[in-house]
This record gives sequence, structure tokens and C-alpha cells, in this order.
Amino acid sequence: MEIFLLILAFLCMLVGIIGCIVPGLPGTPIAYAGLWIAQATERIDFSWQLLLIWGIVTIVVSILDYVVPAWGTKRYGGTRWGVWGSMIGVFVGLFFGAVGVIIGPLVGAVVGELLSGKELANALRAGWGSFIGLLCGTILKLVCCGLMLTALIQAVW
Repeated sequence: MEIFLLILAFLCMLVGIIGCIVPGLPGTPIAYAGLWIAQATERIDFSWQLLLIWGIVTIVVSILDYVVPAWGTKRYGGTRWGVWGSMIGVFVGLFFGAVGVIIGPLVGAVVGELLSGKELANALRAGWGSFIGLLCGTILKLVCCGLMLTALIQAVW
């Protein structure tokens, strides 16, 4: 049973890392579940502080994943119309797979800016900011999952 749980924990880490890129898979929470599965073995004994900190980090990163594209829109000169468009684009994009998740915030920000009366060049700049925000969120999730995997590897060896 011990080996089975460790294999399952590492599979959760792998699926978590894949979920950082593939839409529809909550990568960071799946990787966090891998830490808890490993904790269920006799071999691994994470401290409650470590599990609590990773739980908080997982929640924060999951929230930021939806907020960072809007932040990128604002950072690149977008108005609240573009920010709202970006956030709506994130959710609408989920229904269109990987391409939708990548393009949704960008298109949403551009449409929002155009609706607010901005010129196309400024709207495209805000959309680019949304895309940059999406990339930053993805990198943040990958770093988080990579660090959880590192913690698991260190605990096993």
C-alpha cells in the first residue's frame, strides 16, 4: 500500500504540472493533494506547518490565476472596461479549451477597451497586457507545483 500511495502522490504531482498548462485541470490543487497522499504513508511525515503553508499558497495561486490577466491589462494601460473584459474572457475561454484560455483574456480585454471608446492600438496594448498576465500566472503555477514536487522528492529520499 505504501508504494501505491507514493506512486499516486507522484502521479498527482505530474498531473498537477500538466494542469498548470492544460485548461480545465486545477494543477496546483492536484499537486497539493499529492502532498496529502504522501503524508498518508508511514515513510513521509510533513509538518503540519508545511502542509498549512502549501495549502495557503495553493489557494492564493489559484485565485491569482484568475486575477493576474486583469492586472496585466491594467498595467498595460487598460481601463476598468478592459479589466472586466479580461476577467470575463478568462471564464468564457474555459469553454473553448486551451486556445480559449489563452485567447479569451486577450480578446476580452480588447473588446472591453473598444467598448469603452479606446482606439484599436490602445485596446490591443491592453489585450497584450492580459496575455502577459496569463503567462505570469502560468509561470507562477509551474513554480509552485515544481516546489511541491521538490518537497516530495526530498521527503522520499
